Amino acid sequence: MARRSTAAALALVAGMAGSLVAVPGQAQAAPPGTKDVTAVLFEWKFDSVARECTNRLGPAGYGYVQVSPPQEHIQGSQWWTSYQPVSYKIAGRLGTRAQFQNMVNTCHAAGVKVVVDTVINHMSAGSGTGTGGSSYTKYDYPGIYQGQDMDDCRSEINNYQDRANVQNCELVGLADLDTGEPYVRDRIAAYMNDLLSLGVDGFRIDAAKHMPAADLAAIKSRLTNPNAYWKQEAIHGAGEAVSPSEYLGNGDVQEFRYARDLKRVFTAEKLAYLKNFGEGWGHMPSGQAGVFVDNHDTERGGDTLNYKNGADYTLASVFMLAWPYGSPDVHSGYEWSDKDAGPPNGGTVNACYSDGWKCQHAWPEISSMVAFRNTARGQAVTNWWDNGNDAIAFGRGSAAYVVINHESSSLSRTFTTSLPAGDYCDVQSGRTVTVDGSGRFTATLGANTALALHTGARTCSGNGNGGSGDTADGASFNVTATTVPGENIHVTGDRAELGNWNTGQALKLDPSSYPVWKLDVSLPPGTTFQYKYLRKDGGGSVTWESGANRTATVPADGKVVLNDTWRS
Repeated sequence: MARRSTAAALALVAGMAGSLVAVPGQAQAAPPGTKDVTAVLFEWKFDSVARECTNRLGPAGYGYVQVSPPQEHIQGSQWWTSYQPVSYKIAGRLGTRAQFQNMVNTCHAAGVKVVVDTVINHMSAGSGTGTGGSSYTKYDYPGIYQGQDMDDCRSEINNYQDRANVQNCELVGLADLDTGEPYVRDRIAAYMNDLLSLGVDGFRIDAAKHMPAADLAAIKSRLTNPNAYWKQEAIHGAGEAVSPSEYLGNGDVQEFRYARDLKRVFTAEKLAYLKNFGEGWGHMPSGQAGVFVDNHDTERGGDTLNYKNGADYTLASVFMLAWPYGSPDVHSGYEWSDKDAGPPNGGTVNACYSDGWKCQHAWPEISSMVAFRNTARGQAVTNWWDNGNDAIAFGRGSAAYVVINHESSSLSRTFTTSLPAGDYCDVQSGRTVTVDGSGRFTATLGANTALALHTGARTCSGNGNGGSGDTADGASFNVTATTVPGENIHVTGDRAELGNWNTGQALKLDPSSYPVWKLDVSLPPGTTFQYKYLRKDGGGSVTWESGANRTATVPADGKVVLNDTWRS
């Protein structure tokens, strides 16, 4: 979303308020093709995105990667500076034009299409020199726009019940473009056509609700490929003058109610209520709805779940990818306490789970569900079961079956599916499950865990997530440990990959499934190693777990899965 440029007044999440998308009419909704899951690599540099397409997104089955705005923007470390453009040159902090082009080519080679977060509602606030060297002042962007290209309202939006106020005034003080003017439409289309010329496959239209749907249709008609995928950000607000459904004629619209409802169900209601989730809840048509558990705005604003919600977040993501409604976005960002903080290392991702990068798209529980979704595409929900509370299970025709236990205790029962008889890999745990000739299997699930079977994963290859695409050899650390705020769990050991017993080099585990802390580490096949867990507080003080060093051996193929408990 768009973020403000003046520290205090604009320090709010401008993007949230302005992140509304809408679409009028009739348009192709779900991304074309058989793979409709998008990994949203928020504020990742283009070089890092390219590597991820090759190493993980393509193998895992992601159909799309969404990158943050590439155009020149105001300077500053905050993430929202990316949403204050000063020109349409590809010269933002995430990489050069050449790096962007290389990223598109590399992702395409990996079978992953590219969607660009596109900021066309507004320009910047303030004045200065942009990330690409362009000088600007508010309302004057040399060679691009001047005052006559802006809407006449020069005050901030303050009344969402007034259509003109929402669409003609300034989102958090940002210079609002008059998208009703032919010149402005031409200039925006030229930018988007430039991106298309570099091979871009689609666009997320930021702050779409702040532009009339007819203006967006006029811009889209000027594209060299008017059928390029469009996903519009339009936040639903009860009683507001502008409705997201107005924009359905232009393309997909992001369904914010979906994410809000998931948060409410997973934190305060019953998963059993999800039996008719989607259109049955008043959400937009499935074929044109972009869905998500969280995005960069909502994770900071608190209206949806985020990575800090642990198992609620992980299991909601499993449900989203298993449930046949909408086209899912998997948000993948970084740790934050300061909601304005920009990306670690300026956006360079040296490795997942390091330097604060959360890499939600790579969590085994989530990434393994991408292949599940691709396999189940086009199959209706079958064999629904629930316990009337927080345990549910359902199939996707004869192609897949999932169980989600959000109870505080384990779940043991015999489940009835429409799957063909035989062995399957539970892609959530890496364990083999046998389905009998009547489509039944018996399983026990721990509290806050899931089980997922699909016909594309009949055998477990030793990689703990049943074919999610992460097949590296090594160790999968999983340790149950409670902490207080500010504390984190690390692991070290007698290998360089584990820090050679140096607490300063110890590897931080990920708390997304708290109280289970997790980390996958690549190690050579056949390696026998020693390791031990330690706790670090915010000041860097170290507390080792008790007892002798632990020992494990990497198998000849795949990972050794270590399910440990912290020793007090």
